Order: sequence, then structure tokens, then C-alpha cells
Amino acid sequence: MIQKHEYRLPAEWEPQSGVQLTWPHKDTDWAPMLEEIESTYREMALEISQREPLLLVVPDYFKQSFQNSQLSILNSNDTWARDHGFITLVNDETKTAKLLDFKFNGWGEKFPSELDNALNLGLFDKEIFNGEYENHLDFVLEGGSIESDGKGTVFTTSCCLMAPHRNQPLTKEEIEQRLKTYLNAERVLWIDHGALIGDDTDGHIDTLVRICPNDTLLYVGCDDADDEQYEDLRLMEEQLKSFRTLKGEPYRLMKLPMPRPIYDEDGERLPATYANFLIINGAVLCPVYNQPDIDAEALQIIGKAFPGYEIVSIDCRSIIKQHGSLHCCTMQFPEHVLK
Repeated sequence: MIQKHEYRLPAEWEPQSGVQLTWPHKDTDWAPMLEEIESTYREMALEISQREPLLLVVPDYFKQSFQNSQLSILNSNDTWARDHGFITLVNDETKTAKLLDFKFNGWGEKFPSELDNALNLGLFDKEIFNGEYENHLDFVLEGGSIESDGKGTVFTTSCCLMAPHRNQPLTKEEIEQRLKTYLNAERVLWIDHGALIGDDTDGHIDTLVRICPNDTLLYVGCDDADDEQYEDLRLMEEQLKSFRTLKGEPYRLMKLPMPRPIYDEDGERLPATYANFLIINGAVLCPVYNQPDIDAEALQIIGKAFPGYEIVSIDCRSIIKQHGSLHCCTMQFPEHVLK
């Protein structure tokens, strides 16, 4: 087990000092629908800033303001803070942090990313963080590709971390050792099934399986045998049943429903998922898709996994048009990190 004097990757439900949003602008892929996506981002920003500080990475012409927020003017290629943001370790004894800056390369060189990849150092130079900068720009790692229970177990997916143009020629064993070393993890649990159709990330875990308090795993399921994702998600469920905690006990498994298929204007299926929720101080912001019956079922299940939290729904039909959702757009900072 991780000792008190060591650094660790906290669980997302631990106290936070703030959340980062990288704002959509006219030079991103959001340009054709900028008004629509900005409306969704304003809703996210309002809900977050009511509960904790908000760090907004914005273009120089940005005029919006929110209570309890600070602006940092930096250029970006896109808006996915989960994947270009710092991954932060904390030391519970010294109340210090390490801000790990990994390489972001547009999910395996699919999209331009040079500006996004420079954001962390640009933010650190503004002296808005309490913590030590740690350069890992020789290793590709996106925040959406890992989940932590805060106790030494890191979850990830083999289809993402072993995808082309990430960290070849490293083997799975070599990647696992780097994760354990960089994140001070005791072990890595690999999920080998479940990538969603339309997902640009090659199967980020935050679209599929989320770790919750009390050794609970919330995961995406599919009950429609005719759905083309059915078999892969069934195999993922079977693998989750085989996982054990560090104490050797099975995880508490809670299955989230699959939204009815949503397609873009070209008829391509979009990766809608209820697993891509954001945990903040006292609340969980949950994606919904204007499917009242299934939305309500998902919100109820998430509420059971987070007793005592306010469950807040946000319509994410705009965000999935660029193949992401709430968690993908955000990155939280642990307690004491954001000044």
C-alpha cells in the first residue's frame, strides 16, 4: 500500500481546489457550431464555479466572466482539458503536489496538438499552482485514459495505451512499469474490451468504466443483442467481474444504460455515454442526451454510487458532435494545488 509520506494519484472524489476548462474558439474544430458549444460550456462553467474555483484557458478575445474563476490567455488547438491537462499527484503528509506534464499528441497523431501540448508549461509559468513541475513529455498519456482509486490501483484500457502512434515500440509490460513509476501506483488493471463506436481516443476508460467510492465500478452496459457494441461490452463486463481489490474482494459493479444510438449529419454513430460524468466538490455533473427515460435511469444509478452528492444533469448533445462529453472537457486539481 502507498505510505503516508509518498506521492499518490488521488481519486477524483477527493477534495478539489478547482477545475480547468479550455474554452472553445473560432480556431478549433468547434468553429461551425461555436454558439451551440459555448452555451454548453457556459452551463458547465456556471455549475462548477458555484462549487469551487474555475480555471479558464481562453483566447485573447474572450469576454465572458464567471464568479469564482480566473482566466489564463493561451492559444490552444482544441478544448479537451482532460487529455492535455496536468495529471497531479499529492503527498498527504507534506501537503505538496507534483504536476506531471505528459505528452499529448492528438490521440495518436490524429489531430494537431502542438499548442495543446504546450499549455501546461504555459500555465505553470503563470505561477497559479502550488506544486512541482515534472516533465514527462517523452511519454504519451492522456488523463481520460486512466482512473485511480487513490489507494494504489490505476485502471486503464489496452486498446488505448497500446494504440498506434502513442508509445511504440514500448511493450505492454514496459508501459505498465512506467505508469507504476510515474504515478506511484501499486498495480495497473487493464481492461481489454469495450471501445465505443465513434470514439477518437481509441477507448478511453472514462467513456467506459469509472471508479467510485467504496470500491464501486460504474460501467457502460448494453442489453440490446442487436447493437453492434453488445458483444464487446459483454466481454468487458465479464472481465470486470474477475477484478479484485487490493484486499482480494470483488468490486461492487453498477451497470449504466446505453443511450439509444445518436448519429451525426453524415449518419456516423456518436460515442454517447453516461460514464463520462465529472465529480466536483459536493456534486456530480452528468451527461444527458434528451432521452428522458434512459437519462433518468442513468442519473438514478450514478446517484446511488455517490450518496450525499447533488446529481446535476447537463445536456451533452453538443459535445458528442466532436466525440466527447463532460469529463473529457475538464480537468480537476486536488486540494491546495490551484492558488
